Amino acid sequence: MLWQILVEFLFRLACGLAAAMTFTSPTRVTSGFFRVHLWVGMGFNTFIAVVVVLINDFPQRTSVMSISIAASILSYIGAVVWLYEKSTLGRWILGAVTTVNFLGALVASAAPPAWKVLDVFTASLLLGSTFAAMLLGHWYLNTPTMKLTPLKQLILVMGLAVILRTLLAGTELAEFTPRWQQEGSSYMAMLTLRWLTGIVGVLAMIVMTWQTLRIPNTQSATGILYVAVIFVFLGELTSQLLSAPSLHPV
Repeated sequence: MLWQILVEFLFRLACGLAAAMTFTSPTRVTSGFFRVHLWVGMGFNTFIAVVVVLINDFPQRTSVMSISIAASILSYIGAVVWLYEKSTLGRWILGAVTTVNFLGALVASAAPPAWKVLDVFTASLLLGSTFAAMLLGHWYLNTPTMKLTPLKQLILVMGLAVILRTLLAGTELAEFTPRWQQEGSSYMAMLTLRWLTGIVGVLAMIVMTWQTLRIPNTQSATGILYVAVIFVFLGELTSQLLSAPSLHPV
C-alpha cells in the first residue's frame, strides 16, 4: 500500500507541476525554467516506472507503467522543444504531460469514482502550484530581472488550491465524524498533523510569502516557499495514508 501511495503522490506532483508551468507566461519567465523542470517531472515518472517494474503485484501494473513511460517521453520531448524556445509547442506539450499524469493518478488511486477526480484535481493543484512557486522563486535568484507577476500568480493559485482542498477534506470530516471519534489517539494525531501542516501551515506560508514579496525580497520569499513545500508534502502524504482505509479524501 505504501508504494501505491507514493506512486499516486508522484503522479499528482508531476501533474500539478506541469499544469503550473503550462499557465506560467513564457514571455515573463525564461525558457530554461520550463526545460529544467520538465526534466524534474521526467525524473518523477521514471522513478514510478522503476518502482512498478520491481513490484510484480503492483495494482494496475501494466497501465501505470505505460502511463509513466509515456509521461517521461513527453517530458523529454518538451524539454528539447523548450531548449529551442518554441514556447507555443512547448505549452501544448506541457498540457499533454499534465493530462497523462492526471490519468496516471486516477489509475493509481483506489478511491471511488465519485471522489477520485475531485481528490486528484485538488491535490495536484496544491502540490504543483506550491512546488512550482518554490522553483520559480529559486529561478529569480538566477534571473533577478524577471517581473514578480508570475510568482504572485502561482501564490494566488496556491491560495485557491488550499480553499478547494479544505472544502473537500472538510466534507469528509462532516460526513464521517463517527470514524475519527472512534479511531483513537493515533488517528487523531495523524489527522491533526494533516490539517496543521497541509492546510493551516500552508495558508500561513502563503500570507508570509505575499507580504515578503511586497518588500520585495525574493530570496526570503523563496525560503518561506521551501517550508510551504515541506508542509504540503507532509499534509498530502498524511491525507493519502488516512484516506486509504475509507477511500474518502481527508
